[in-house]
Amino acid sequence: MPNRLIVLLSIAIAGCAAAQSDHPFAVNAVAEFNEPWAMAFLPDGRLLVTEKKGRLLVVTQDGESGEVTGVPDVDYGGQGGFGDIALHPEYADNGTVYFSYVEAGEGDTRGAAVATARLSLEESGGALSDVAVIWRQVPKVSGRGHFGHRLLFSPDGDLFIASGERQKFDPAQDMQSNLGKIVRLQADGSVPVDNPFADQGGVAAEVWSLGHRNPLGIAFDANGELWNIEMGPRGGDELNHVLRAGNYGYPLVSNGRHYSGKDIPDHDTRPEFAAPKVWWDPVISPGGLMIYSGRLFADWNSDAFIAGLSSQSLVRIEFDGAEAREAERYAMGARIRAVEQGPNGAIWLLEDGAGGRLLKLTPR
Repeated sequence: MPNRLIVLLSIAIAGCAAAQSDHPFAVNAVAEFNEPWAMAFLPDGRLLVTEKKGRLLVVTQDGESGEVTGVPDVDYGGQGGFGDIALHPEYADNGTVYFSYVEAGEGDTRGAAVATARLSLEESGGALSDVAVIWRQVPKVSGRGHFGHRLLFSPDGDLFIASGERQKFDPAQDMQSNLGKIVRLQADGSVPVDNPFADQGGVAAEVWSLGHRNPLGIAFDANGELWNIEMGPRGGDELNHVLRAGNYGYPLVSNGRHYSGKDIPDHDTRPEFAAPKVWWDPVISPGGLMIYSGRLFADWNSDAFIAGLSSQSLVRIEFDGAEAREAERYAMGARIRAVEQGPNGAIWLLEDGAGGRLLKLTPR
């Protein structure tokens, strides 16, 4: 390696370390993965970690890992591959997990799917069995972007799925498609009869809210209110308070603009669409969302945390009822794909990409 490059790399590492030394938390690197995307904590304190190419790992908090077999074939490429992982609310009794992934369609098409499976664990590793798909993006389309496919169980046991508009724009407003929507299902994949568009039938019956672009994080706050974070177009990332039957306007309105430079009317030009509570220009490129409920960081209880990709940051959000604001931003020196709260209140992060690390944040 040329001497100048070594010096520049040393300066960058030192600068990152100096920036993190100002943080109110210590950062401990626990393990390293190949394109990790999501994680979920098991009752015994271990984690399930997904990798985009199709691997599922069970990982101890000391970084020891083993592979879980039985993952279906995934359509890997671009933003697509193996996605989110979540435990059934009664996992301790039934051993059921939910996961999202991209599956191939006819020709050069693909779309996200959500499946359930029985998880059998061993001391190191485990296996999935009885895999069954309970939801699919409709329709499957070309391209490898904007799948969304984050999973979340509500306090009363319903399954919410974030479904991106697949870089196709118009489907976000089309009720014959579940692209660009947040979907609400029962745990078995059936449609709740009280969904806002249930009387329309078809995929419209699944929809909880519409007009989303690429929702990559969903979480319930301390009051049981649903929030989502989504990648907008250039200069238009959004944090939304997600309401039943809410329409968030994309692609008809956005506080950003198309990557071609073409303008999109701002939210304030169309008040019939719900406007974001926080939006970013320059963007933060959100990767995930968590609302903190632990005691380890007592001052942050009920605050939200956003994983920042291009911003290489962890963004803290404070709420005031249905309003929100960015409170702090912590430089992490790497693209952050996911953020979760651990069993004892520590904050856990996954870095994006090859060599992405699992990080544990604890108070200084």
